[in-house]
Amino acid sequence: MTGIVWYLTIFVLAAFVGFEVISKVPSILHTPLMSGSNAIHGIVLVGALVIMGEANGTAQLVLGFIAVFLATLNVVGGFVVTDRMLQMFRAKPDQRSAPLQGGGGHGAVAPATGAARSDAARSDAARSDGAVPVEKPAGM
Repeated sequence: MTGIVWYLTIFVLAAFVGFEVISKVPSILHTPLMSGSNAIHGIVLVGALVIMGEANGTAQLVLGFIAVFLATLNVVGGFVVTDRMLQMFRAKPDQRSAPLQGGGGHGAVAPATGAARSDAARSDAARSDGAVPVEKPAGM
């Protein structure tokens, strides 16, 4: 086989194998696996830089530049996805458990001792500004 036909054959076979492997991954594991593959994207970027360094002629330089650009987008996108995934697991501060401090004329009624109150006591707490405390549904 000639060089270009051989390379296209390998590319098409790799695309089929990649599709089959990725389609078997459950959606719950897709994001962690993608974040773990950032190292592979980094290797692709290094490979694109090496190939661009050996380019001869304008066409090869342009294709090398496109390869470096797309590989860079892939690496940056992987880090963005990883950051968004990790934000889902960060604990949000629970504002209800913090003791309310009086001040500013709002007349907060929670004790400043920091003692924990039950959910029923928290929901029954009267506020002088007339606002009704809103409880989060269970599981959030």
